[in-house]
Formats: sequence, C-alpha cells, structure tokens
Amino acid sequence: MKFASILLLFCLSSLAPDRQPVPPDSPIRLFFIQRSTNINVAVYDANLIGGRLNPKDPVRTYWYKFNTKSPIEELTAIQRTLAYGLYTSPISGASNTYEGHFLAYRKRKFVVKQDANGIPYALFQINNKLQILKRVYVKVDESKFLTTVDYIELFGKDPVTGRDVYEKFKP
Repeated sequence: MKFASILLLFCLSSLAPDRQPVPPDSPIRLFFIQRSTNINVAVYDANLIGGRLNPKDPVRTYWYKFNTKSPIEELTAIQRTLAYGLYTSPISGASNTYEGHFLAYRKRKFVVKQDANGIPYALFQINNKLQILKRVYVKVDESKFLTTVDYIELFGKDPVTGRDVYEKFKP
C-alpha cells in the first residue's frame, strides 16, 4: 500500500498542469500556483475584513497540501520573503483597490479588487492585457546546482468577454 501511495504521488507530480489536483474552490480565492516539483499548491485568497479587502494585507497566501490531515499550512518566513510572498499597496484614488507584485518576479504587477457584488479578483498581465488570473503553473528544473524556472503558464479569463486566456513565457 505504501508503494502504491508513493507511485501515485510521483505520477501526480509529473503530470501536466491541467491534470494536477486543485485546491477546493472558495468564494475568496484569487488564484493559485501549481509547480512541477510536487502537487502542493500556493494559494492566494482575498483577505477580507467586514466584506472589504484588508488595507494592511489584502491577500492571504498559504500552502494547500494534498494527502495530509491538515491541508492548510502557512508559508515560512523565507517562502514569504523570497518565493511566494507579495508586495501590495493601495492604488491612489481607487477605493478598495491594491496593486502589487510577486517578490520572486517583479516584472509584472497585479491588481486586487472587488466587483460590484463584493467578489474579489486579481488582474494580471496576460498577453499584454490585464486579465483575471485564475491559475499559474511553474515548470521548475532542479537538475542543476541552482533551481531554475523553465517556463511559467498563466491561465485566466478576459474580464470583458469571459473567455479563457492563456500565456506561456520564460522568465
């Protein structure tokens, strides 16, 4: 039985991004990051206070770990500051709207806000246009001394048409 579990875990971790498990849906989910290294997911949820984005920390980031009794685990300080953490600040003149960037990749900024019904979402540049970001897949190469990123895939929705959007790029 233990061998079967290990084999299943290995198979899942080598699957394409559309075949990897996803965390349970949530009404405050902004997006999540899947990685080629394992099936655990970095999750980014809106951090709400009284139905509005928390001005001090509008996004909550944590791990969703599959096949564990307690699937939610906070990021470590190193993960928060070097890899999966975010920097956010309010956008001047725009109520309840924040811009930011990933600490590990500062070239593209994102915007976090809520729609007229209070549903939170994140806009991210996909194909040179701000789109609603839903999922990120990072293909990692660990075969060298230093871990490198082979490519990143972005999956989202066009906020006007509702159509799925996709971009793959090498950082």
